[in-house]
Amino acid sequence: MSLHSTAVSLVTLASGEGGEHGGNHESLNPYLTGGGALLALLLLLWITTRFNRDR
Repeated sequence: MSLHSTAVSLVTLASGEGGEHGGNHESLNPYLTGGGALLALLLLLWITTRFNRDR
């Protein structure tokens, strides 16, 4: 592969015109993913504050 053809393929992939490599999957709900991450972080915060009773 030449440098030019590699650069063209990388630009095509980055622009989202690569066909099935768009990056967004139909089953991924951003609100559910963000809510799950928030819940996990709040759970970790709660666990950390339960173990830090010396203050």
